[in-house]
Amino acid sequence: MFTILQTAAPAAQGGSPWSMLIMLALIFVVMWIFMIRPQRKQQKELDNFRSGLKKGDKIVTIGGIYGTVNEVKEDSVLVEVDKDVKIRVSKQAIVKDFTDPSRQ
Repeated sequence: MFTILQTAAPAAQGGSPWSMLIMLALIFVVMWIFMIRPQRKQQKELDNFRSGLKKGDKIVTIGGIYGTVNEVKEDSVLVEVDKDVKIRVSKQAIVKDFTDPSRQ
């Protein structure tokens, strides 16, 4: 007595191993186009922004601290967060610049 699974199994095994490799390659290409490439571009822009920091730039840190760059060193930045209040943060902790009309 045959079941549906017994008759379908040999048909499924008849596929070419090349079709599986092509499918995996296509999945990798799609992932690279939509995920890896844009992330690399965004990281490159952030690295360029961090390396181009100068005194007077307005920034935001990862922790959400808003401030103005007061001094730039090789791997850290002195940020003025309020009048006569300065903190030193790593350049890696800076995520973006901002324009806040109330601070101008």
